[in-house]
Amino acid sequence: MGIRAGIWLPLGLSLALLPGLARAERYEIDPQHSAVSFRVKHLVISEVNGHFSRFSGSIDYEKGKPSAWGAQAKIDAASIDTGVAARDKHLRSADFLDVEKFPEVVFESRRAALGKDGSGTLYGELTIRGVSRPVALALEVGGTVKDPWGHERLGASATTKIDRRDFGLVWNKVLESGGVMVGDEVQIRIDVEAVAAGKGARAP
Repeated sequence: MGIRAGIWLPLGLSLALLPGLARAERYEIDPQHSAVSFRVKHLVISEVNGHFSRFSGSIDYEKGKPSAWGAQAKIDAASIDTGVAARDKHLRSADFLDVEKFPEVVFESRRAALGKDGSGTLYGELTIRGVSRPVALALEVGGTVKDPWGHERLGASATTKIDRRDFGLVWNKVLESGGVMVGDEVQIRIDVEAVAAGKGARAP
């Protein structure tokens, strides 16, 4: 799947950022307050939404200094959930994610950019089914805050679109109308809340 302007991830999530960059703070993903979701066309006329329930990771961030930003993400491919057991089983099979051979979806950042309007872009490499492709994530940083327990937290969201065929996810069925059962473009959204590393246990 190549880039189509934005992210889909059927991915254990581990955001471990690029080492040795500026004086960035390291933040660890809080899975209880984060989400990795996606959506794709179904039967041309509608969309199916899903998410991954198991992921982990870390982020390096320093306000206003994108040269210090970075992330590495891992998602447990078998944790895919669209709300339909039979469909999820098919998505885990060799027709799609082939989770027995490729248990993780991985993202590793390479660089970040900050636009004049304050918008950010995180460039990196996404690996699905053992196939790696460059992706660009539209990034929105919510900022940092101290929670009631004194822990510093970072909030951020990222979106992108990919063509699943670029990653070897080519299974499909042709409809009588001439369309296909599953769309090729996958829209991905990641919403993250992360806790500054080494600053104490996560609060509920």
